[in-house]
Amino acid sequence: MIIDFHTHIFPPEIIAARQDYACRDSCLGMLYSNPKAKMITAEELLTAMDEAGISQAVTLNISWDSAELCALTNNYLLDSARRYPKRLIPFCALPVSDPAASLKELERCLELGVKGLGELRTEEPEKLASPAYQPLFERISENSLICLFHASEPLGHIYSGKGNTTPEKFYPFVARYPELKLVLAHLGGGMPFYHLMPEAEKALANTAYDTAAAPFLYKPEIYRQVITLSGESKLLFGSDYPLMAYERTLKHLAQGCLEPDILEKVMQQNALNWLGEGKDRS
Repeated sequence: MIIDFHTHIFPPEIIAARQDYACRDSCLGMLYSNPKAKMITAEELLTAMDEAGISQAVTLNISWDSAELCALTNNYLLDSARRYPKRLIPFCALPVSDPAASLKELERCLELGVKGLGELRTEEPEKLASPAYQPLFERISENSLICLFHASEPLGHIYSGKGNTTPEKFYPFVARYPELKLVLAHLGGGMPFYHLMPEAEKALANTAYDTAAAPFLYKPEIYRQVITLSGESKLLFGSDYPLMAYERTLKHLAQGCLEPDILEKVMQQNALNWLGEGKDRS
């Protein structure tokens, strides 16, 4: 059983009019204005999963500018999960720049069975630690929902969607809500290194990292390094499909030469534990 913790799907009407929506929304425009950037439906994801032997997938939204588009696309993810309950695990987006609107959308999604939130994106994650966001993140924590945030590495080449959400910008937020179940995408942009700092390790106790886009950024040795730094329970397999083909992401992970029991944790058990469907994460 393989669980992919990082995939993206869109409603067919958004895909059909992608250029129109890309002009209306800065996040969609940044990520998908290039026609070569693949956008897929739930059914197309399931086809790819079947071909690659993926049992379940967390389906993520993107950080839309408008609450209206957030709700529209969240509805599609939630409906897709209702149609394929054994295969798809719905995470919803929030209009993060507006804490009041985010809280309102959170309450709506809670009633509809959301399993987590993501992929959330902000270029100023340190602002999430401000008092204005306290009701939102306390409510998220009360419901034991995972927040999956885009994170980026401070070094290396520039690419579409990289942003500047680096570890030092995320840390005030992480430290403000140490009980929040947090997943930092793309191996946390290097955040695992700071588990070697005792005060940071304490703040990061409920933070995990997915492997989305790892072949694009790192050598296969990165997986063992992250596990050594942060622990076996902290690493979650995520493909970022359809950004990368499953063949590439699975091959790259295999080249990391992890022991079979650790690989099983990365590809299945850690996801179940963080989603609250497995053994205790401690």
